[in-house]
Amino acid sequence: MKIFNMSTVKLSVVVCVYNEEENIKPQIERIAQALEAYEYEMVFVDDGSKDNTLRELYSVEHPRLRVVELKKNYGQSLALMAGIDYAQGEYIATMDGDLQNDPSDLPRMLKIAEEGGFDMVAGNRANRKDGMVLRKIPSRIANYIIRSLTDVHLKDYGCALKVLKADLAKDLGLYGELHRFVPVLAHLEGARITQVDVKHHARQFGTSKYGLSRTFKVISDLLLMLFFKKYMQKPMHLFGNAGIFLFIGGMLINFYLLVVKLMGYDIWGRPILILGMMMLFGGIQFITIGIVVEIQMRTYFESQRKKPYKVRKVRGFEGS
Repeated sequence: MKIFNMSTVKLSVVVCVYNEEENIKPQIERIAQALEAYEYEMVFVDDGSKDNTLRELYSVEHPRLRVVELKKNYGQSLALMAGIDYAQGEYIATMDGDLQNDPSDLPRMLKIAEEGGFDMVAGNRANRKDGMVLRKIPSRIANYIIRSLTDVHLKDYGCALKVLKADLAKDLGLYGELHRFVPVLAHLEGARITQVDVKHHARQFGTSKYGLSRTFKVISDLLLMLFFKKYMQKPMHLFGNAGIFLFIGGMLINFYLLVVKLMGYDIWGRPILILGMMMLFGGIQFITIGIVVEIQMRTYFESQRKKPYKVRKVRGFEGS
C-alpha cells in the first residue's frame, strides 16, 4: 500500500456536510476516482448533523480522508472555514456534499489555476439541474445584482465548486454567512479569478437545506460586502460624508429659521425646526462614528500586524 505523505499534498478537497448520510460514501468514491493521479486529501466537515452522517464518515477507512467534527451546527461559512484551516494542500477545492457538484471537474480546474496563474477558479453551472421557480430564477436575479454592485464579473456566484490557492483561502475570513461571497472576498484580496463551466447533477438523496429565508440573508450580506469593498480601509469616507451632509443641511435650516425669527415670526413648534435640529445632531453623530470606526480599523491592522495592502510578487536584487 502506498504511503501518503501529507507534506506533498497538491490539492485538499473540503466538503461541508449536514444531514447527508446517504451521500457520504458515493461522494468519497467519486472524489477518489477523479483524483487518483494526484496527491490529494479529503477534508469532510460535519456541521453538527442530526442523522447518521458522522457514523457514515467514521465507517470509511481511507488513507486520504480526514473528518472534522464540529460540536454543533455553526452554518456553512464557519464549517467551510474549519475545513480550510485543517487543509494542508497547496490548493484547496470546495464543493457541496450533496453529489450535485462533480469531482471530475477538479483536475481541469486545478490545471487552469496552475498554468494560468489564477488564484481562484470558480465553477459555473452551465446546465444547472435545479427547479426553475425556487432556485434558478432567484439565483439569476441574485447573480445579476451581485455582479452589478460588486464589479466582480462572474456568471454564477452560488456554485460551491471552486479551486483556490491555499494562502488565499486561509485569509478569506468566512464569518457569518459569507460563503456565498467567496469570489467577492477573493477580489478584495487582489486575487486573479476566472470561471469555467462545470457539470451539475440533480440531487438524488436527502433534501435541500435552502429556503426563502436565504434571500434576506443574501441581501444583508451583500450590504456588508459593499461596505467591505468601498469603505473597509476608509470608513470615514462613508460616515464622514453622511455626517457632513446632515450637518450642513441642519445648519442651513437653522439659519433660515433664525432669519425668520429675526423678522418677527414665531418658529416654535414648526416641524422644520425639529428636522433641522435632528439633522444637526445626526451629522455630529455620524462624524463621531466615522472617527471611532477609523481608529478601530487602524487598531485592527496594527494589533494583528496586518497590512492594508497585498503584495503579489517582488522582483529585484538583494543588497546594493
